[in-house]
Amino acid sequence: MIDKNNLLSNIMDKKLRIYLDTSVINFLYYELAPEFMQATIEFFENHINDYDVFISEFVLAEINRTKNSDKRNQLLDALLIYNLNPYKIANEEIFELANVYIENGIIPVNKIDDALHIAYSTYYEFDILLSWNFKHLANIKKQMQINSVNLNKGYSKTLLLLNPLEVIND
Repeated sequence: MIDKNNLLSNIMDKKLRIYLDTSVINFLYYELAPEFMQATIEFFENHINDYDVFISEFVLAEINRTKNSDKRNQLLDALLIYNLNPYKIANEEIFELANVYIENGIIPVNKIDDALHIAYSTYYEFDILLSWNFKHLANIKKQMQINSVNLNKGYSKTLLLLNPLEVIND
């Protein structure tokens, strides 16, 4: 016999899984937007342990393409400080799904990294894709479009596209 109370308790105790795009790590040090920087620091210092938080190899690639070596090293150090590791490796299905977002006009052709972050989050069934990229990622219109495409492609889990302020103020 199924114990409903135990089942509900297990669901409620489960940590949400968050995928961080590169912008969140960048905003740890982005002094030109102090409110967003402070919210990002707040997330990392006081809320990160409330979630299972991961990055992908795409985040590592973006960081490694940072031209300023001091900034690149600072971002790589943040990954170590906060123990941020790639969840799993990407596969062909993730690249194909990213192309679907581009083909459907949800993500521009020149923003393939954004499409890859979404596809990775979708494929590995993350609960939240956390980003400061309001134009292509963390906005309700994109969330609705992406989840519609995902459902059409057989991915039934809803992906929330949020920014750190929404997570720390929940």
